[in-house]
Amino acid sequence: MASKKTWLIASVVVAVAVYATMWVGYALNWGWLDAVDTDLLQAFHNFGAKRPEWVQFWVVFCVVFGPNGFRVVALVLFVVALVRRKLATALFLVVSVGLMGLVTEGAKYLAGRPRPATALAYGSSTSFPSGHALGVMVGVLALLTVLWPQISRRLRLVLACIGGVLIVVVGVGRVVLNVHHPSDVLAGWALGYLYFLLCVRLVPPRPLSSAAETPAALDTSR
Repeated sequence: MASKKTWLIASVVVAVAVYATMWVGYALNWGWLDAVDTDLLQAFHNFGAKRPEWVQFWVVFCVVFGPNGFRVVALVLFVVALVRRKLATALFLVVSVGLMGLVTEGAKYLAGRPRPATALAYGSSTSFPSGHALGVMVGVLALLTVLWPQISRRLRLVLACIGGVLIVVVGVGRVVLNVHHPSDVLAGWALGYLYFLLCVRLVPPRPLSSAAETPAALDTSR
């Protein structure tokens, strides 16, 4: 238990540090951060500008596996939770997946960073942090937390791997499309993780099945 608590505290410190570094680095125009952002954006722009089908693939991918896709799945689980009278789980889904957009827009408003001028696709609102990175991070972790007690050990591993891949690939896709700086994506991942932990602490979910128990590995409220 002590080691899990230590790991949790360490992960929170790292996430806060990453978010703060990306924000302060942008605000103060740190040279090394600007160089990394600019070089990666330019490389992906040079490749994508000549390949419209490549750009279209990433646009579709980021729509299907973006925050709205997780909202649809969360809505289904929300209905299941209500039918089974698992109000704590229903509330957790509303607060985590349902309200994550408010967190994104609030953070974007505070930072006010413009989108990259080389964007290959349309992006609404401002750039920092990435709403897709934040949303997919929250969506994956929240849905895994709700589903974890209901599924077999083997399926847990499969879903965890798929979720991890989606978090990374969607974040990379936003940079590929030049709609976000790499630092926006890192900040989105960090803030999404922190928001998920806050949701678990404030509105901890309960198993959808009364016979199941929430595993300690994902139950950060313990």
